[in-house]
Amino acid sequence: MADSKNDNLVSTAKKALLILQSFTTGEPEKKVTDLAESLGMSKSNISRLLNTLASEGFVIKDPDTKKYRLGLAIIPLYETLTQGIEVRKEAKPLLQKLVDEIGETANITIFQGQSILDILRVNCTQPVQIVSHMDVTNPIHCTSAGKVFLAHQEKQELTRYIEKGLIHFPAKSYSNIDEFLSMLEKIKEQEYAISIEELFEGMATIAAPIRDYTGQVVYSLSVLGPVHRFNPHNTSVIHKVKKYALDISTCIGYQGN
Repeated sequence: MADSKNDNLVSTAKKALLILQSFTTGEPEKKVTDLAESLGMSKSNISRLLNTLASEGFVIKDPDTKKYRLGLAIIPLYETLTQGIEVRKEAKPLLQKLVDEIGETANITIFQGQSILDILRVNCTQPVQIVSHMDVTNPIHCTSAGKVFLAHQEKQELTRYIEKGLIHFPAKSYSNIDEFLSMLEKIKEQEYAISIEELFEGMATIAAPIRDYTGQVVYSLSVLGPVHRFNPHNTSVIHKVKKYALDISTCIGYQGN
């Protein structure tokens, strides 16, 4: 029964995506009958899916022509995609300079719900390196990049995360809520976060926020290395990480300082 229900949900989602994909620059507006004929679905099915898409802002119905077109809810998805492409293009040469100056690996990271994901990395040339996989998400509370995101979340979002309970790891993660919140306030004020052996033993990291044109923290820049060689508390390291994070922010439209 559960499998059948899941199959129906997948089928409905696919049909909704087919409807969205049918709108093109050549045919930006379509009627229910047009969609039913081109997609081989019943008009009642098309109407039901369009009503759902319209309720979420993904399509808009013209009351006079009865035609549908793409809605404004598409725009944030497009902006997220294009900005991700843009930050990779703009950040890579700056990331390489940072790696050359500090001598350790550097990442650009995004925030995904309760975890983080690296979207760009420049590896150092040291014989001993910290190895992590680009397609693997990491928990947010015990990484420097994750703590940067948490420090800049709205209070409601932060409370929601904390209510889920801080995950305990064998390393040095925080489990005291008051201590954790105090640390986040300090991170927001100083514009960087440090993590030493919190996620993995032997790893030290530092991260700083990357902002978009609205000033919102959308990525983080982090540098990581083995604790026996890399000291993220070093004043020069802190200055360089913050500087390059600001440089990348400026490249994607941020106008603050």
